[in-house]
Amino acid sequence: MKVKYLFFLYLLFHLVSCGTRKSVQHIPEIEQYSLEIPEIKKINDSTFYFKENYLTKNKQSLWELYIKGNPLQLGYNNGSLTQDLMQHQEQIFFSKVETFVPSKFKQNLLRSLLKWYNRKMYLNVRDDDQAELYGLSQYSSDQYNFIAPKFRRIMYLHGAHDIGHAMQDLMVVGCTSLAVWDENTEDGNLLIGRNFDFYVGDEFSKNKVVSFVEPEDGIPYLSVSWPGMIGVVSGMNKEGLTVTINAGKSKIPLTAKTPISLLTKEILQYAKNIDEAITIAKKRKVFVSESILVGSANDKKAVIIEVSPGNFGVYDVNNSNKVSCTNHFQSDAYKNDKRNQKQILKSHSEYRYEKLQELLEKNTKLDPEKMASILRDKSGSKDKSIGYGNEKAINQLLAHHAVIFSPNKRLVWVSSSPYQLGEFVCYDLNEIFSDRRLKSGEFAKSELNIAQDPFLKTQEFKDYEEFRIVSSKFQKVIDDDGVLLNRDFILHFQALNPDFWLVYYLAGKYYYQHKEYAQAKIEFEKALTKEITTIPDKENIEKYLKKTLKKL
Repeated sequence: MKVKYLFFLYLLFHLVSCGTRKSVQHIPEIEQYSLEIPEIKKINDSTFYFKENYLTKNKQSLWELYIKGNPLQLGYNNGSLTQDLMQHQEQIFFSKVETFVPSKFKQNLLRSLLKWYNRKMYLNVRDDDQAELYGLSQYSSDQYNFIAPKFRRIMYLHGAHDIGHAMQDLMVVGCTSLAVWDENTEDGNLLIGRNFDFYVGDEFSKNKVVSFVEPEDGIPYLSVSWPGMIGVVSGMNKEGLTVTINAGKSKIPLTAKTPISLLTKEILQYAKNIDEAITIAKKRKVFVSESILVGSANDKKAVIIEVSPGNFGVYDVNNSNKVSCTNHFQSDAYKNDKRNQKQILKSHSEYRYEKLQELLEKNTKLDPEKMASILRDKSGSKDKSIGYGNEKAINQLLAHHAVIFSPNKRLVWVSSSPYQLGEFVCYDLNEIFSDRRLKSGEFAKSELNIAQDPFLKTQEFKDYEEFRIVSSKFQKVIDDDGVLLNRDFILHFQALNPDFWLVYYLAGKYYYQHKEYAQAKIEFEKALTKEITTIPDKENIEKYLKKTLKKL
């Protein structure tokens, strides 16, 4: 048995070393780009600059980054200005990995598998993006060189987002987006809203970056993400073209290719209209399934480009002036796709889609304030209370950010913490990408900001924040399987979020573990009366109830 095990390790090592040699040794060609190493000047603890490149933190705690230059210079400017933020973000990410994989042996195995899995990524990433990533990587931490050298590591991180999408059972994503135009908006112009519900911990979401990028080649654009990320998950360019991404159901791919966020970056940087965006999307080989909602001021409409490793479709609504997107595909190309059908049946995507239609029927003639209220909606179908944090809600109270676009006016509103409840800060791309930039002393067009959600001032919000803390503790108690809890503690936990099925399910599991089967039965039955997030969740509760009844 030991001989077989050692042979397997030898074979794995041999395959990895042979199959990854080229990618491990690959360095992008950067000689063609001129470069001036940035010398950063500090104005105060939250404001830095190098020539026209600028980083500052606004009063809503959003970091605002302005960079310009050729691809290599963009990377260096970005990295030098955001170095502390980027290294902190890297530490957060890799500490999460260490938590999930504490064994040193398994960490070494994971590094080998990462090399193998990402061996073809560099063949599917544009040369200019590689040059930009190389420049950015020069400011990465030395602390994680044992995982991979800096350039290769930053490539891995841009693919990690896609892997999180592919492994949908982890469900770190559940985004919602919509676009309306003509008679559905107050001024007849295109209006787009999106929630980016990508969650890998509160600390990861803390430093949000609104980037204003003026490339030497291509169209200037705005992007909302986090430090160290050049890919685009939500953005608009100076031509009034927008991109937002929503995960679809993917099979776990065998090898990494073009990360979705780099595909959408290319669209934003080089497309002026929907046809050009579709042409770009068709050229790239992706390794996950994704819906890309593209809005265009030049076309005065929006469509959804649906990409996956083996298929491609465009959802273009006819005889309608609105389009909605959650986490399943809608184009004819995916009508018979079994994974997509399963996603519609078993996930919360269809529920949120139908909830969006309800909200659009109630809120006619949308403007940015009404769009914000839709993105912040916490109720279920027919305004049913389904518990705070339920993934069936449009606002799941975990969003990294929300964004509203008015492409014709080149206006963008970006939410501030917490979630999408804080003030939406307005930016005017016509002003930012012009000689008028910073004449007012700030990036934002503050007079057009959207006020924070009144929910922030309620007892329910305070209870929800406490619920999140207590829920984490409760889960640890269940995982430890031996810690005793006071019944008052359980009742208090449930009172913090009484309409959420999870509080009764966790209580039921606790009582089941401690052989209090009569009480467990009560809790599982209560959970089943609530709006449960997915069919697998419901089936799991029913399974526990069946086991409990047998014990009784």
